[in-house]
Amino acid sequence: MTSGGHPANRPAEAHAPAPEGDAPGVPGNDAGSRPGNDAEDGGLGNNAKGRPGNDAKGGSGNGAGGGSGNEVVIRRAGEDALLVETGTLTVSHRLDALLRADRPGGVVEIVPGPATVLVVAPGADLSRLRGHLSALVRTASAAGPSAREIRQEVVTIPVIYDGDDLADVAEITGLSTEEVVARHSRRELVVGWLGFAPGFAYLSGLDPKLHVPRLATPRTSVPAGAVAVAGPYAAVYPSASPGGWRLLGHTTTPVWDVRADPPSVLRPGMRVRFEVAGT
Repeated sequence: MTSGGHPANRPAEAHAPAPEGDAPGVPGNDAGSRPGNDAEDGGLGNNAKGRPGNDAKGGSGNGAGGGSGNEVVIRRAGEDALLVETGTLTVSHRLDALLRADRPGGVVEIVPGPATVLVVAPGADLSRLRGHLSALVRTASAAGPSAREIRQEVVTIPVIYDGDDLADVAEITGLSTEEVVARHSRRELVVGWLGFAPGFAYLSGLDPKLHVPRLATPRTSVPAGAVAVAGPYAAVYPSASPGGWRLLGHTTTPVWDVRADPPSVLRPGMRVRFEVAGT
């Protein structure tokens, strides 16, 4: 089963722009189809909403994130899920890959976030699963870049830079529109996580000069394929929706197809590069 953000993997709004006004959105997984989250701000908090007193700490490890010292912090998230505090996006991606390569019995959903991974396993023995997750986090935390990470394919997305906010972004940053386009298209970005809407990928690694605030008043509708920036992130709108990110252009490359498996072209850990269409 693949679906989107889960209420337990909820970002803290203070750490990132609130890109789609009041529209829902938190880190999601490769499909990004589960609605019902707070704001499409891509924040870095992700505090678990587990039951009081149900926090669980795995054994000592090698620098696993989230806990004090070397402890692996794993929190109960409702009846059927565990939230693993990885501490970093890199460890989240590695843990996600380990779980998908050898999925534990009963696990139906894996939701990586900026500093957590939510594991949903209805009916599974959560105590046993917790122990397994603790070991995997220690492996993910101690490991250097894997061969897969080093060889990760780069997804190239052609962009027509005709966005309504391109001139405004140039004015805010003090760059020419040509420089904005060059800085947006010359860097390799990484899919951090999915949220807000099915297939909406938060791309990190944006040139710092292009870190601009979201619109004061979100648009009531942004078309599918719109290429936008807000704060430290870039994104491609997978479908038409309200939106407060600043639009630099658009692409005709679909990033979400419900008929595909997985439906999202962009998945956590993937590398992405924008290029000027026709070049």
